[in-house]
Amino acid sequence: MRALWKTDRPAVEGTEFASGAHDVVIVGAGLTGLATALMLVQDGLDVAVLEAGEVANLTSGANTGKMSLLQGTRLSHLRAHHPASLVRAYVDANRDGMEWLRGFADAAGVTRSSRTAYTYAQTTAGRESIDRELAAAREAGLPVRRGHPDELAGLPFPVTAAVALDGQVAIDPDAVTTALAQAFVGAGGTLHTNVRVTGVSAFPRARVRTDQGEMGAGRIVLATGMPIADRGLYWAKVSGSRSLCIAFDVPGAVPDGLLLSADSPSRSLRSVTALDGPVGAGNRLIVGGNGYPVGRTDSEAAGFADLVAWTERFFPGSVETCRWAAQDYESHNGVPFVGAMPRGFGRIRLATGYAKWGLTNAPAAALRLTAEIRGDKPKSRPRWMTQLGTRLTMPGDIARGLGENAKVGGAAVAGWLSAERTAVPVPRPAEGEGVVAQRNGKPVGISTVEGETRAVSAVCPHLGGVLSWNDAECTWDCPLHASRFQADGTRIEGPALSDLERLPRARGRHPQGDDGAASAGSVPAGAGPQR
Repeated sequence: MRALWKTDRPAVEGTEFASGAHDVVIVGAGLTGLATALMLVQDGLDVAVLEAGEVANLTSGANTGKMSLLQGTRLSHLRAHHPASLVRAYVDANRDGMEWLRGFADAAGVTRSSRTAYTYAQTTAGRESIDRELAAAREAGLPVRRGHPDELAGLPFPVTAAVALDGQVAIDPDAVTTALAQAFVGAGGTLHTNVRVTGVSAFPRARVRTDQGEMGAGRIVLATGMPIADRGLYWAKVSGSRSLCIAFDVPGAVPDGLLLSADSPSRSLRSVTALDGPVGAGNRLIVGGNGYPVGRTDSEAAGFADLVAWTERFFPGSVETCRWAAQDYESHNGVPFVGAMPRGFGRIRLATGYAKWGLTNAPAAALRLTAEIRGDKPKSRPRWMTQLGTRLTMPGDIARGLGENAKVGGAAVAGWLSAERTAVPVPRPAEGEGVVAQRNGKPVGISTVEGETRAVSAVCPHLGGVLSWNDAECTWDCPLHASRFQADGTRIEGPALSDLERLPRARGRHPQGDDGAASAGSVPAGAGPQR
C-alpha cells in the first residue's frame, strides 16, 4: 500500500553517509525533522539529517493533508483536563506552526487551497460534543462558528450540527516535506537517507550510532514519531494508533470542506484538487477513519472494507484508486512532548504526541526546538513555548496514563496466552495471512507474503510483547508500544531498534497435504490466523 501523495513522485536523493561531527544531528526526515533542520541551517549551524528510509517515509507522507486549527474535538478534550490558558497556548503554538509552514510553502512554490474545516455530528451525543468544541475553541481565541444548514446541505448524509472554521488549508503533505528537504540541502545541510539509527548517547559526548557508522553531534534531535531512546520512558507516556485512508475517484460532486466527524466510528473527508494534490487528482475524495491502537484490532482489512462500503453507500459509483494507513502518537495528557529529554545532559531533544495533527504541531515543535538549541532567552520566545513546557500533570492525565498502561499489560498477557494455545507444527498460512504459534516455549510468527513463507520471532525486541499480524499491510505489529516490522522481520517504526530474529524454516505438511511447508506441519483443530 502506498499513499496517494507517494504514487508518482521521485525520492529526494541523499548523500553517502560519512562519519564525523556536526553541530546538530536530527534523526528523522519528516516534517518535524526537516523543518527544524532548515531553521537551524538558516541560522548558520552545521546540521545533518539521518533517515532510515526516504523523505516523508512514514506519517509525514501519509496524512490526509489537512492543515487546520479546528482539529475534530481535540480542544474540548484538552479543556476537560486542563486550564483554559493551556488550551490557548496549544492553539497559539499550532497557529504559529501553521503560519510558518504556509509561508514556507508559498515561498517554495508548493500550491495549496483555502478550505473551511468542519467538525460535524450525526447523533445527539455528537451534537453535544459539537457544543463543547465550539465553546472550547472560542475560549481559546479561534473565530469558529456554527455550520449553517445551507452549506452542509450538499452532503449525502444527514448532519445534526457542526462547528466551522474558515481559512484553513488543504495541501499535499509529501510535496511540502519534499520541498523542505530540497531547501535544507540547498542551504548547505547534509541529508543521509537509507541510514538506520540504532542508538544515541549523551555522555561523555553526544553520539549517534547507525548501521553505517557513528556520527558526533553537539545536539541531537529525535524526530522519529516515537523517540528511539528509553530515556524518559516516553513509550509509556504516549499511545500509538493507526488510521486508515482510501482515495476514490468520484463521478459526482465531492464535498469542498475539510470534514471530520465527532461521532464514532470517525469519518474524515477531504477532496483533492490540482492545487493541493498530485497531478491528475481532480474530483478525487479521500475517506479516512476506523482508527485503532496499533496491534489491537481483529482485522485491519475489515476496517478498510467498512470504509469502502460506507463510501459506496453515500458516493455511489466511486472507484478506489489507492489505500494506505498512517501511524501517529498521542500523549496521555493530550499535549505533545517537545524539548529536552531526561538524562540527556541537555544534548538530546525530542518531539512526539501530535495526535494526528502534525501539519500544525510539527512546525510548532520545530520553532520551539530551534529556539532552545539557539539558546534564545525565555523572555524573547513566544509565551506558548513556556506555557506548554511548564504544564502541570493533572489528575485526569494520571488516570488516563494508568488506564492506557493497564491496556498494555492486558495485551501483553493475552498475547502470550494466545501463543501458548497454538503450537508448531502449523500449516503454511495462505497468501497474506500470518499466525503466531509456540515453538519450544517461545512465540513464533509464520506468514506468507508474495508466495514466500517466513518464520520470525514473534516477540518484540523492545519489551517482549507478542506481535500480532496485520492482515491488510502484511506486517507484524506490537500491541504494547506500537513497534512494527515487515513480514521478514525488518523493523519499520516504533521504540524497537532491532529487527526480529529470523528463524530456520522447518519441514512440514502443507495444508493441502504436500510435504515441505516452509514453517512446519499440522495445526491443532480450531487454530487459525492471528490478526
